[in-house]
Amino acid sequence: MNVEPIILEGRHVRLEPLASHHREQLAAAICDGELWTIPVTMVPHPTELDAFYERATNGLQRGVELAFATIDRDRDVVVGSTRFMSIDVAHRRAEIGYTFLARSAQRTAINTEAKYLMLRHAFEVWKVNRVEFLTDFLNTTSRTAIERLGAKHEGILRNHFIMRNGRLRDSMVYSIIAQEWSDVNMKLLRAMGREV
Repeated sequence: MNVEPIILEGRHVRLEPLASHHREQLAAAICDGELWTIPVTMVPHPTELDAFYERATNGLQRGVELAFATIDRDRDVVVGSTRFMSIDVAHRRAEIGYTFLARSAQRTAINTEAKYLMLRHAFEVWKVNRVEFLTDFLNTTSRTAIERLGAKHEGILRNHFIMRNGRLRDSMVYSIIAQEWSDVNMKLLRAMGREV
């Protein structure tokens, strides 16, 4: 597993390694829907982007995170962010998370294609054994989206995070494993209207 910055590109979305030149558009994406106010997510306020970028930089230096700016190719504008997290080279696994999209980009082809590109990279380039997804138990929208990808529910991490408002979050754990990738790949290609 070579954890280094890479561009992943599809028909609707381009995932570029998160960089300082994305910052202004990323802040605008966060403001589109006031994403930091959604109680079941951990989206940074635009004034908290220093810490967001610092975590991305430190995670990349340690080889445990790879953060992306999510770019709508039609408009050539940053509409959110996502990242590989908890990368474990020794055990060949990674988590996909810290994903958020501007309200105007939600319920479009962007999220599915972004996840597809990341999953394809993880399973076909990194040759991981598993990809994990964690989400708030109360975030039914995220849970539905993860399940639609073909990920399997594995359990609940109780009192896993302290949310911005002080609530103790239970996290739902999902995964896709290497043996499932071929079927998940075909399912996602069909969902995106691609030839299988």
